[in-house]
Amino acid sequence: MALLLRTLTRRRGVRLSGPPCRGVPHTHSAPRGTTAQEEMDKFWATNKALKRPMSPHLTVYRWSVPMAMSIAHRVTGVGMSAAISAFAAAALVASPGGCYPYYLDLIHSLPAGPYLIGLAKFGIALPLSYHTYNGVRHLWWDATGKGLKMPQVYRTGYAIVALSVVTSFAAALL
Repeated sequence: MALLLRTLTRRRGVRLSGPPCRGVPHTHSAPRGTTAQEEMDKFWATNKALKRPMSPHLTVYRWSVPMAMSIAHRVTGVGMSAAISAFAAAALVASPGGCYPYYLDLIHSLPAGPYLIGLAKFGIALPLSYHTYNGVRHLWWDATGKGLKMPQVYRTGYAIVALSVVTSFAAALL
């Protein structure tokens, strides 16, 4: 907002404070401030002179369960979106004759076919169940405001991970 006001006062010559001056052109009545680039350069020069680390920096923080779960939630969301997009793009460019039965027979003919299929099922179910359960936990937090104390966050975090693994294993057995 300040940048917008600064830009407007420079271009139009609007006087924001002080008594009206007669005989002074409006383009010269607004004080000339620094640009955003000058402010940013000054900020980084000060930080460099004081030998401050860039903040936030991952080496400063000690890893915790909520931090790892937050990162995992984002990674699973992005990963599932990318996988669905890639699968949709592959389905669009695949031949309309249907290559699916050929590839399915190929996987079944491999010596590790059933194990590979079970591993693929688990690999698909794990991020889906984790992201879903963790999303429900976040919705619960937003809706009720309860469960936000650190012991509860850790307890529900461990429960989410365990429930995700059990659910994924059960889905792989189907």
